[in-house]
Amino acid sequence: MTATETIPTERIALTLADMAVVDADVHVNDTPGALAPYCDLPWRLSLQALDGASYPYLQVPGFAPNLRLDPPIPGSHPYRSVDTAAEMRAELSELEIDVGILFPDHMLTFAALPNIDYATALAQAYNRWLMEEWLLKQPGLYGVMLASPQNPEAAAREIERYAKVEKIVGIYLPTAGVNPLWGHRLYDPIMAAADASGLPVCLHSVTLVSPAFPCQLDQFENHFGRQVLSHSFAMMANLTSLIHSGVPARFPNLRVVFTEAGIAWVPYMMWRMDKYFNEYRRMVPFLEKRPSEYIKERMWFATQPIEEPDNPKDLVATIDLLGGPERVLFASDWPHHDFDHPRTIMKLPMPAAAKRQIMGENALALFGISAPVGKL
Repeated sequence: MTATETIPTERIALTLADMAVVDADVHVNDTPGALAPYCDLPWRLSLQALDGASYPYLQVPGFAPNLRLDPPIPGSHPYRSVDTAAEMRAELSELEIDVGILFPDHMLTFAALPNIDYATALAQAYNRWLMEEWLLKQPGLYGVMLASPQNPEAAAREIERYAKVEKIVGIYLPTAGVNPLWGHRLYDPIMAAADASGLPVCLHSVTLVSPAFPCQLDQFENHFGRQVLSHSFAMMANLTSLIHSGVPARFPNLRVVFTEAGIAWVPYMMWRMDKYFNEYRRMVPFLEKRPSEYIKERMWFATQPIEEPDNPKDLVATIDLLGGPERVLFASDWPHHDFDHPRTIMKLPMPAAAKRQIMGENALALFGISAPVGKL
């Protein structure tokens, strides 16, 4: 089914209560003090030393590195975090979200940490903390475990450790500032472990000023310019990296999710990669199919921040161009100030079946989650 098929009259009044709603991108407050009890020595002492200090959002030295270049502007959107599983469950229920897939906050900039031993211990601490303090405390909360790009062999062992844990449904690949990009063969142990586990890998970026490609954000005078490019450029570069080194061909069971970059960039990248695949295919002999075919078969794209064209039909057409509603996952980015309410997708001029796929059915199947009682 395409997203542009005729809307059945009897389904026009479809509501969130009529379907399973799965949020593919929800953020937890992973502070140094919270993770410290779960971290091995000697690095636990580092987290304890950072605990209690007042740092701006995503600017904790040695924990959430980020170079912020803008002066504070009074009246700007406040940053907000959720501290407990009970609070998260209550807030998601208020938004009529049945299932939340939990990502970190501060660990969004994890790839920029240079100390390999410290990064390894911190990733393991985060995964333990996520299980004990969030996933086991409330129903409808699932998580993606953190794979450390600094230590692919240790990350592969973490994947094997959590592969059969019911509440772990994916593998988070930190994308902001990752260097080299995720298609590099350095990360083959992570991709191989993910391929064997059946867990999808989930790339998630954030605006991070660092010397790493894909974009030199330090050249822009204000956060407007940096925010416009950061998320989508990071995903475009990493998607190209995955394809150009043959990751989908070399790991035939691997499934990939791209979060917090919107979706409108995807058709452009499909067309561009197919064009150069036809021209330079002898350089990528390991690709057995066009890049767009790998994308349409084994890649998914989360909606937030959803694009808002003047004509909503243009967004619906974009969904069809990237492979149809079956390739799209609803995401809110809760509790951040720029989150997308579930009603955002419900307002689009699409048939009920397409909305059901995007709002929950796709995620339930991809992440192997049972439908909530009374839904579907």
